[in-house]
Amino acid sequence: MIVCGDDALAHRLAGELHEVYGEQVTLLVPVRPDAPRTPTARTGRALALFGRVTAAIRTTGTPAPAGAPGTSVPADPTASGTDGEEPTGTLRVVESADADDRALTDAGVERATALALVHEDDETNIRAALTARRLNPRLRLVIRLYNRKLGQHLETLLDQAAAVAEPGLDPDGPTAATTVLSDVDTAAPGLAAAAVAGTSKVVQAGGLLLHAVERLPAAGEAPDPGLCTLALLSATAGDPAGCEGSERSGDAGPRLLPDDRTVAAATGRAAVTLEAVTAAGPAAASARLAASALPVASLFSRRLRWSLAGAAAAVLALALASTFTTGDHPLHAAYLTLLDIFAIGDPAVGESTSRQVLQILAGFVGLLLLPVIVAALIEGLGTFRTATTLRRPPRGLSGHVVLLGLGKVGTRVLARLRRLDIPVVCVESDPEARGIAVARRLRVPTVIGDVTEEGVLEAARIDRAHALLALTSIDITNLEAALSARAVSPELRVVLRLYDDDFATAVFRTLRTAHPAALTRSRSVSHLAAPAFAGAMLGRQVLGAVPVERRVLLFAAVDVEAHPLLDGLTVGEAFQPGKWRVIALDGGGTKPGTGQAWRLDPDRVLKPDDRVVVAATRRGLAELLGRGAPTSANPARAERN
Repeated sequence: MIVCGDDALAHRLAGELHEVYGEQVTLLVPVRPDAPRTPTARTGRALALFGRVTAAIRTTGTPAPAGAPGTSVPADPTASGTDGEEPTGTLRVVESADADDRALTDAGVERATALALVHEDDETNIRAALTARRLNPRLRLVIRLYNRKLGQHLETLLDQAAAVAEPGLDPDGPTAATTVLSDVDTAAPGLAAAAVAGTSKVVQAGGLLLHAVERLPAAGEAPDPGLCTLALLSATAGDPAGCEGSERSGDAGPRLLPDDRTVAAATGRAAVTLEAVTAAGPAAASARLAASALPVASLFSRRLRWSLAGAAAAVLALALASTFTTGDHPLHAAYLTLLDIFAIGDPAVGESTSRQVLQILAGFVGLLLLPVIVAALIEGLGTFRTATTLRRPPRGLSGHVVLLGLGKVGTRVLARLRRLDIPVVCVESDPEARGIAVARRLRVPTVIGDVTEEGVLEAARIDRAHALLALTSIDITNLEAALSARAVSPELRVVLRLYDDDFATAVFRTLRTAHPAALTRSRSVSHLAAPAFAGAMLGRQVLGAVPVERRVLLFAAVDVEAHPLLDGLTVGEAFQPGKWRVIALDGGGTKPGTGQAWRLDPDRVLKPDDRVVVAATRRGLAELLGRGAPTSANPARAERN
């Protein structure tokens, strides 16, 4: 396995493949030719990045010298995985100025099974993907792209290129497949859910929508399992940090995929339960279209409507007076009145005195109404123009989410929040940021300014907000925003995006101690996205990831025929507590809209042609795919035999 990248996602992915799945991994780290070779000369983001490379090597063996690219690091028998199991592969770090032919060849692309291209730049990933497909047509490619439409076309192009180079190669098979993923899209649901409710989780699993919810049980009672219990939360702290809530927190920590007996005995513990499995309909698309429509209603402001009503009342009054005095037909009287108001009628010379007086009055009314109507029209046009640009937060706004940062992550989270009809106020320092256009199209109130300056958070109505989402790429800015917001509203829900794990641990321990009644959550984009990329490199599409405190629960689509741990077993027998559980059928086995069809019968036998959606831990998915530690025979199958 080759991982090529320059940020935290690349290093997390390499560690995931090595430590969890036991793969032989080569990490191709791009560096500038003129970059200094010593880590002491690196500052800021580069220093944090180098620290992650060093940490990744240190967990697998003795670190290689800084000037020794391409050094192979064997697995250290004393360095166990997260569940106490020893990795079996090696981790090799190669430094190169660019991911060109020579660098990929030195990394062993011609002999590799899979290549992950996770640079932050889409163009760099595309160029490297085209080169890698030419060097090894059978290579499985996993590409990180922000542009989803371009990603769909690129998948088709690279699969066709592999089919031309290898005529007998199946593009849908386990090899030579191309998968384009977005780390931002993978992390956006978890970030949005943490800000909105701190509990709700939604996973898009192909044509299904899986709804998971955290439930707090009544005192002395076990949690309601819903359709099934996906996890039991920690029994120690409500806001985990450090070891608490992680895989190293012991029996008091989160328990992923527990069996019914464990759930029944977990009195007083909160649980993450699967509440519904429904068909994904087009409602979201129609909502987006409605939100992006032009605000035509803003043309008819309140003043304009009152002005038009006043003009109509004046015309009606003059027409009725003309009818009563001259005996003319009401419609003809109204017609003459309009002509008089707009000064295009013939003078009433030789007519009755009443008709002449009414004509003069109509002329005066026209002179009075003309500036009023013109001013109202100008105001309406100004309101329309303002509505098509950035809006200011309304004075009475409350219960909203303040979203800080409209970069790649913030833009995706904003779109998801608006899709759920959650009121949002954005704060962005760069008026040319990529998310500004999205906020303008969705008519989301936006404050342009530096959050570290006085009055910016106040302008976003932080005192009446429901939650703060700090999603900039700078840890210090996110922390300062959180502290400023907590000074205004001590019980405000805060979700921080922090790059450095050690820094995040120190921050959350302090915030939890200072504000025990407030909810604080840490969400790392690379931490949420790495399992999905690792699953794609292993040849199976990971559909989504649900964060459970400091751990991750994966949802993947699996073909029963290719997995002996599922084939021929019932749904109940295939369930392995703490490892994996069959959630639903992905395909023709169910009918949308029937409700109970998603609740699979535990006695239903899984057939070879079935494709199922499973919830699995990272190590459980590795075992299910045959990549993890050797798994003993399924006890249910052994008992049946």
